[in-house]
Amino acid sequence: MRVCWIGVVAALATAAQVVAQVESRRIEIPAGRDGATEIPVTTIRGSQPGPTVAFVAGNHGYEYPPILATQRLRQQIDPKRLRGTVILVHIANVPSFLGRTIYFSPVDQKNLNRVYPGKPDGTVSERIAHAITEQVIAKADYVLDLHAGDGNEDLRPYVYQAITGEAAMDAKIEGLARAFGIDHIVLDRNRPKDPAASLYCSTTAITRGKPAITVESGYLGNSDEASVARVVEGARRVLAHLKMTDEKFPPVARFQVFGRTEVVTAPATGVLEWLVKQDQTVTAGHVLARIRDYFGQVQSEVKAPFAGKVLYIVATPPMVKGQPVAFLGEPVR
Repeated sequence: MRVCWIGVVAALATAAQVVAQVESRRIEIPAGRDGATEIPVTTIRGSQPGPTVAFVAGNHGYEYPPILATQRLRQQIDPKRLRGTVILVHIANVPSFLGRTIYFSPVDQKNLNRVYPGKPDGTVSERIAHAITEQVIAKADYVLDLHAGDGNEDLRPYVYQAITGEAAMDAKIEGLARAFGIDHIVLDRNRPKDPAASLYCSTTAITRGKPAITVESGYLGNSDEASVARVVEGARRVLAHLKMTDEKFPPVARFQVFGRTEVVTAPATGVLEWLVKQDQTVTAGHVLARIRDYFGQVQSEVKAPFAGKVLYIVATPPMVKGQPVAFLGEPVR
């Protein structure tokens, strides 16, 4: 795929060092079954050798805090003080971003974060996934997939920590999850194992031997300062954890880890009445939401399958049968 360079800011290091530079470019996705698009990417090369870390924002285009955070990181990361390379994918899913759509692309109606590793001759979402797999993930040693509560999700911040069963890989993934600094960690044991059907961005990295995590910071499609700043600080914490910078951060006092989780889905299509808030603790059988028909009559109730914490709740009225209503986590005791 053709790469269009749009600007280079370079800072020369000493002769004994690597050239420190910041390069911003667009990965162009040519038209195929549907229209063309692009992926804005910045690569920051440090003045000294080190690992390559990719931060991918905007797999879901309505999740704004990570997108804004990568713009700040471009300005804040000093290549002259950096060891290794940072790749910033500013907006993975430009069609969704410009179309202001939750979950699905307005072009092919596919969820980009369910079609990895993609196809070079597929629909636009599949072509985007293929480009990120080949031109970003393949070049990285570590990958962080940055998300937020989409336009319909009232979400409290947390991190997904995949469990692969391979001790060395799991230790590195746990290191990333704890280094990021969000105090709620969801243990995820059910991600795909097949690199050819990885589905998710972070899983695509893991199935290729690269430690990765998925981060959630933000809610209901907002662009609030706290959610943006949390991602910026978390990314910088990870760079310090990997010895790519000399920054120092205070340790997180306590983590709450969730071993059992469940996405509770809607039994019917209709108008959602949500009855709980994110970060709320509920008991088994607690009514999380009701679904009414278009005339206001209650069709069904959505109940908590176990006692735990509401990590997110859908907090907008439209609801389609089978779509998520809430995500619950049970803390590890």
